[in-house]
Amino acid sequence: MEITEIETLLADKLLFVRVHTDEGIVGVGESGTWAYLETSAAAVETFAEYLVGKDPRRIEHHWQYMYRRFHFRGAALMGALSAIDLALWDIKGKYHGVPAYELLGGSCRGKARVYATVKGDTTEKLLDRCTAAADAGFTAVGHLSPFLDESRDEPYFESHVEMIRTASDRVRQFRETVGDDVDLCIEIHRRLDPHEAVTLAREIEQYHPMFYEDPVRPDNIDAMAKVARKTELPIATGERLHTIHEFEMLLDRDAADYVRPDICMVGGLSQAKKIAGIAEANYVGVVPHNPLGPISTAACLQLAACIPNFAIQEFPYRPERDAAPGEDLVVDPPTHRDGFIEIPDEPGLGVELDIDEVADRPFEGREFKTRLHEDGSVIDQ
Repeated sequence: MEITEIETLLADKLLFVRVHTDEGIVGVGESGTWAYLETSAAAVETFAEYLVGKDPRRIEHHWQYMYRRFHFRGAALMGALSAIDLALWDIKGKYHGVPAYELLGGSCRGKARVYATVKGDTTEKLLDRCTAAADAGFTAVGHLSPFLDESRDEPYFESHVEMIRTASDRVRQFRETVGDDVDLCIEIHRRLDPHEAVTLAREIEQYHPMFYEDPVRPDNIDAMAKVARKTELPIATGERLHTIHEFEMLLDRDAADYVRPDICMVGGLSQAKKIAGIAEANYVGVVPHNPLGPISTAACLQLAACIPNFAIQEFPYRPERDAAPGEDLVVDPPTHRDGFIEIPDEPGLGVELDIDEVADRPFEGREFKTRLHEDGSVIDQ
């Protein structure tokens, strides 16, 4: 069997990759490069120069060849490599007639717990959407920011005490709204410096979030470790990391209780399984990052099936829409029930693109804009 063509498909705010073979088996993957998808698509075309004519079943060899051929790394390249890797696992599963997880050690579970994505630019919207998620059967809500999801056009300023007290009070309201039957996955979006993150963490410990996600920027792993040492809250991080080596350094410093590999960014299933193994050796849970499309969700389910330390999975279902983005771009998208998604037993990744729908969906991309402080400097949101 040989690869005959590698196709990139930009639709909505997503990048899909299809790998074609001479036996008619087609694999599909997705890139997690988020706002740089056109760049990632160009990287896929570069990798295609090597892959066309090769046997798609030699996944690890191809991964190493593409990663190590040139001397530079980065998110756009890793998103491209991840999409290709997922497509190759899809092909291999279809070739053998089994789900990808069967080729990665078999299943540890039959369904994966998921949390709904809750966003809002007011406290009231967040509370209403927490309630809606619970009513829809979710036992956890995430992407839940105590700083709101305000417009990036609006300059930001709060005094220190106002920032801490307002954010802490929102977490109190989240907990009171959903009670103890729903876990809170508190998302800080790298918004704070370490001393601020520690102060807020101590304020909200009493509300027992399941985890405290990305309190500081990930560039300095020691800064994340500093926060972890000074709070009792479980730290979750890793969505911006690209390699197994970065995750090893993160865990070597006891900087996380949950790792958040993005399967469409860290090198696909090949590397996500290795990251899960590093985490397992450190008694750390895995919470796959999944703000993307339905191929990402399907790939995360394959990972959830075959690792023992899976904890919960991000699911981009939005309560106010009663839908996840891009779910109409696939045939039979993954669906939730009572806070879980059943692990599919179809061959490969278990989901197929609806090519007609993808062709009819224009690519939108993301606006190049970040938020500024009242004084004109850049802040993270």
